[in-house]
Amino acid sequence: MRIGLVCPYAFDVPGGVQFHVRDLAEFFTAQGHDVSVLAPVDDGGASLPAYVTSCGRAVPVRYNGSVARLTFGPVTSSRVSRWLEEGDFDVLHLHEPVTPSASLMALWASSEPVVATFHTSNIRSRAMHAANPLLRPSTEKIRARIAVSEEARQTVRRHLGGDAYIIPNGVDTHRFAPDGAVTRWTGTPERPTLAFLGRIDEPRKGLDVVVAAMPAVLDALPGARLVVAGPGDVDEIAESLDPRVRAAAEFLGAVSEDDKVALLRSADLYVAPHTGGESFGIVLVEAMSAGAPVLASDLEAFVAVLGSGPAGRTFPVGDSAALARAVVELVGDPGERQRLSDLGLRRARSFDWGVVAERVMAVYETVIEGADSSPVEPALRAGLLGRLRWPMRGEA
Repeated sequence: MRIGLVCPYAFDVPGGVQFHVRDLAEFFTAQGHDVSVLAPVDDGGASLPAYVTSCGRAVPVRYNGSVARLTFGPVTSSRVSRWLEEGDFDVLHLHEPVTPSASLMALWASSEPVVATFHTSNIRSRAMHAANPLLRPSTEKIRARIAVSEEARQTVRRHLGGDAYIIPNGVDTHRFAPDGAVTRWTGTPERPTLAFLGRIDEPRKGLDVVVAAMPAVLDALPGARLVVAGPGDVDEIAESLDPRVRAAAEFLGAVSEDDKVALLRSADLYVAPHTGGESFGIVLVEAMSAGAPVLASDLEAFVAVLGSGPAGRTFPVGDSAALARAVVELVGDPGERQRLSDLGLRRARSFDWGVVAERVMAVYETVIEGADSSPVEPALRAGLLGRLRWPMRGEA
């Protein structure tokens, strides 16, 4: 099958959508499909994988509590059209198709069967609501919609109408699997390791929540260490910290994929204190795949990822005192951490690319066969519904 994937965000800048597109492309390529990815880039494209075509340099735009790097304009339009013409794809899979970047331009220019994945959770998006009448003629080209979570699905239903299959983000769980190796981050009973991953200058990632919890954590666990991985201005953050917290914190900055895996495998507890704007929670799946017990804010998206087990502990969003109490309790209870680790490893298998990609391929096949985009069409019930079904909220 000839598959065209379009990513609206700069492909050479780390991000959840970029990683999703990359992993999906590489999984389908390994299965023998002919896959091509179109995306903006920042560095001119010299380091891009062979399957990626650049559609132009990206520019930063504030969006949904973050900064997205997008591209738009006549040069991008020309490159999109040329890529579509040369690709002659059996199916075109657009990610975030209403974001003003390459995906939207590909939607305007497309004639192939179109599948669209919506990653964003933003129920109150005034921009999406206002743009809906302008986008509707184009979005009607979409033959099947995918949402990575119930929250993303509700965003689609509210702003664009219609429904979507829920197919989560995937993770190569085998790459994260615990291997027992000791690293400089491996904790000890006297010096347990708390790990945090995310942009340190992006408020919704919640670093300030865990930092505010650390004095109480250190009162009970004087040797606790907070290891922070993620880009941002470390000096600015460090200057604002309580000296005791600063001494207990290690800021790694942006890390390689190998170091991310090593840190998650080494953590006594992975802390996800995010405060909002999350449609899924891929980092929770990565932590669970690595065997790290998870302590996360009780965002709906995170609760859904942890499942009915649940495969992790939660605390109220933004409640630093509750976070501190949970950290102290879990670090002091190795048996409970092992139980959460075991549950997390089992739960993570549900998000492995071997499971997720099969369901994406089922959507492709449905679209190519000419089925309607509605998840309840008779053609889907007759042939592919079993492959597309995903546990609803509360199922393990």
